[in-house]
Amino acid sequence: MALSDLQIRKVEKAATEFLKEKRPPPDIRHKIDLGYRIEGQNVFVFEIFPLFNNPSKKIETPSAKGIYVKGHDHWKVYWMRGNLKWDRFGPVPTVKTISDFFELVNEDKHGCFFG
Repeated sequence: MALSDLQIRKVEKAATEFLKEKRPPPDIRHKIDLGYRIEGQNVFVFEIFPLFNNPSKKIETPSAKGIYVKGHDHWKVYWMRGNLKWDRFGPVPTVKTISDFFELVNEDKHGCFFG
Protein backbone atom coordinates (compact mmCIF):
# COMPACT_ATOMS: atom_id res chain seq x y z
CA MET A 1 0.00 0.00 0.00
CA ALA A 2 1.40 3.37 -0.99
CA LEU A 3 0.83 6.63 0.84
CA SER A 4 -1.94 8.90 -0.38
CA ASP A 5 -1.11 12.19 -2.12
CA LEU A 6 -2.03 14.08 1.05
CA GLN A 7 0.25 11.87 3.16
CA ILE A 8 3.08 12.32 0.68
CA ARG A 9 2.72 16.10 0.92
CA LYS A 10 2.83 15.83 4.73
CA VAL A 11 5.99 13.71 4.52
CA GLU A 12 7.61 16.17 2.11
CA LYS A 13 6.76 19.13 4.34
CA ALA A 14 8.04 17.43 7.51
CA ALA A 15 11.17 16.17 5.72
CA THR A 16 11.92 19.65 4.38
CA GLU A 17 11.75 21.08 7.91
CA PHE A 18 13.91 18.23 9.23
CA LEU A 19 16.54 18.70 6.54
CA LYS A 20 16.55 22.47 7.03
CA GLU A 21 17.52 21.94 10.66
CA LYS A 22 19.65 18.77 10.49
CA ARG A 23 21.63 18.98 7.23
CA PRO A 24 25.30 19.91 7.52
CA PRO A 25 26.43 23.35 6.32
CA PRO A 26 26.51 23.76 2.52
CA ASP A 27 30.31 23.93 2.37
CA ILE A 28 30.71 20.34 3.65
CA ARG A 29 27.73 18.65 2.00
CA HIS A 30 30.05 17.21 -0.64
CA LYS A 31 31.60 15.16 2.22
CA ILE A 32 28.46 14.30 4.20
CA ASP A 33 24.80 15.07 3.64
CA LEU A 34 21.35 13.84 4.59
CA GLY A 35 18.42 12.77 2.47
CA TYR A 36 15.12 10.95 2.60
CA ARG A 37 13.12 8.71 0.32
CA ILE A 38 9.51 7.55 0.20
CA GLU A 39 8.94 3.94 -0.88
CA GLY A 40 5.39 2.66 -0.64
CA GLN A 41 4.31 3.30 2.95
CA ASN A 42 7.93 3.62 4.14
CA VAL A 43 10.00 6.76 4.72
CA PHE A 44 13.77 6.32 4.92
CA VAL A 45 16.30 8.82 6.29
CA PHE A 46 19.89 8.28 5.20
CA GLU A 47 23.33 9.84 5.26
CA ILE A 48 25.11 10.45 1.94
CA PHE A 49 28.89 10.04 1.62
CA PRO A 50 31.33 9.91 -1.28
CA LEU A 51 32.69 6.42 -1.87
CA PHE A 52 36.12 6.33 -0.21
CA ASN A 53 37.98 4.96 -3.26
CA ASN A 54 35.87 6.80 -5.87
CA PRO A 55 34.67 10.18 -4.54
CA SER A 56 32.66 10.85 -7.69
CA LYS A 57 30.22 8.13 -6.58
CA LYS A 58 27.90 8.58 -3.60
CA ILE A 59 26.68 5.96 -1.15
CA GLU A 60 23.69 6.11 1.17
CA THR A 61 23.79 4.80 4.72
CA PRO A 62 20.31 4.28 6.19
CA SER A 63 19.67 5.81 9.61
CA ALA A 64 15.93 5.70 10.29
CA LYS A 65 12.77 4.22 8.83
CA GLY A 66 9.15 5.08 9.44
CA ILE A 67 6.39 2.71 8.34
CA TYR A 68 2.85 4.06 8.12
CA VAL A 69 0.22 1.68 9.53
CA LYS A 70 -3.10 2.80 8.08
CA GLY A 71 -5.24 0.57 10.32
CA HIS A 72 -3.85 2.25 13.44
CA ASP A 73 -3.10 5.64 11.84
CA HIS A 74 0.40 5.79 13.27
CA TRP A 75 4.04 5.40 12.21
CA LYS A 76 6.29 2.57 13.40
CA VAL A 77 9.83 3.77 14.09
CA TYR A 78 12.93 1.74 13.19
CA TRP A 79 16.69 2.31 13.40
CA MET A 80 19.52 0.58 11.54
CA ARG A 81 21.61 -1.61 13.84
CA GLY A 82 25.32 -2.29 13.36
CA ASN A 83 24.41 -5.67 11.85
CA LEU A 84 22.59 -3.76 9.05
CA LYS A 85 19.15 -4.96 10.15
CA TRP A 86 16.23 -2.72 10.99
CA ASP A 87 15.14 -2.84 14.62
CA ARG A 88 12.11 -1.25 16.29
CA PHE A 89 13.10 1.84 18.22
CA GLY A 90 12.45 0.61 21.77
CA PRO A 91 12.10 3.94 23.60
CA VAL A 92 9.39 5.18 21.19
CA PRO A 93 8.21 2.34 18.90
CA THR A 94 5.36 4.35 17.34
CA VAL A 95 4.48 7.99 16.78
CA LYS A 96 1.20 9.56 15.72
CA THR A 97 2.42 11.80 12.88
CA ILE A 98 5.25 11.96 10.38
CA SER A 99 6.31 15.25 11.97
CA ASP A 100 6.70 13.37 15.26
CA PHE A 101 8.86 10.81 13.44
CA PHE A 102 11.22 13.45 12.04
CA GLU A 103 11.33 15.25 15.39
CA LEU A 104 12.31 12.00 17.12
CA VAL A 105 15.02 11.27 14.55
CA ASN A 106 16.33 14.83 14.77
CA GLU A 107 16.47 14.70 18.57
CA ASP A 108 18.28 11.32 18.57
CA LYS A 109 18.75 11.46 22.32
CA HIS A 110 19.70 7.76 22.49
CA GLY A 111 22.27 8.02 19.69
CA CYS A 112 20.62 5.30 17.62
CA PHE A 113 19.96 7.16 14.38
CA PHE A 114 23.20 9.08 13.91
CA GLY A 115 25.46 7.68 16.65
